[in-house]
Amino acid sequence: MGGGGGGAGGGSGNALHPEKVKIVATCLVVAVGVYLLGLYLKSGAEWRSNLSLSLNMKKKKKKPIRVYMDGCFDMMHYGHCNALRQASALGDQLVVGVVSDDEIIANKGPPVTPVHERMIMVNAVKWVDEVISDAPYAITEGFMKKLFYEYNIDYIIHGDDPCVLPDGTDAYALAKKAGRYKQIKRTEGVSSTDIVGRMLLCTRERSISDSHNHSSLQRQFSHGHSQKFEDGGSGSGTRVSHFLPTSRRIVQFSNDKGPGQDARIVYIDGAFDLFHAGHVEVCYAFPVYSHVRAF
Repeated sequence: MGGGGGGAGGGSGNALHPEKVKIVATCLVVAVGVYLLGLYLKSGAEWRSNLSLSLNMKKKKKKPIRVYMDGCFDMMHYGHCNALRQASALGDQLVVGVVSDDEIIANKGPPVTPVHERMIMVNAVKWVDEVISDAPYAITEGFMKKLFYEYNIDYIIHGDDPCVLPDGTDAYALAKKAGRYKQIKRTEGVSSTDIVGRMLLCTRERSISDSHNHSSLQRQFSHGHSQKFEDGGSGSGTRVSHFLPTSRRIVQFSNDKGPGQDARIVYIDGAFDLFHAGHVEVCYAFPVYSHVRAF
């Protein structure tokens, strides 16, 4: 009996104390939790890394939106440049087609400036990324396919003024039908036709016998003359343009890239009346020293 009692007492002495059990259990829980947290953080970091890599790959694979705009660009002026600026804003890359001399003659009459000079002018515009020479006047089905599949064009752009062919059809009908046409706002107050009218009116002396002809030209091309001239008088001067270079428009045309700290800046002045290819070539005669863009 006494031995048995002693054995029982010995068993109680070997049993774990409840407090020790709690401490051990707590340590085990903490260790497992830390381990699981480490796995979670590691997998989360890998997931975030994979997500970031995937997004970067998508950005790299994203195809730039290429837009196409064509035109005669004869006697190139502010309105042409504003059209190219608006077209450029509709995509990532702007491709411009310069209509050939033969196409212009067939559809409108002979151009004032030949195609190689018009190419120089369009190439000088800072919003233009690529230029196609001898483009057709109308968007034919064959040329449209060439734009889509060879030049990777997404949209064809034109102003909101109608472009009608000699047969009365819309020059951009096929592009509209294909759902690949976008329209921009025409710049009011300036056009090549208007500039020709100003040139015809630009004479300092008018005889009485010519007053009728001048009045006719004035009514056709100009609405900004003095009242004296409008009434058939012998007033002098040329048409006042209707477009207004507001501060907002100047900002739109400005270049947000200034010259570097060590850049050498060249100043060149001139009247630059009827801005032409020769003016552009003069501006680009100093490529090392200046930050010049023609427009």
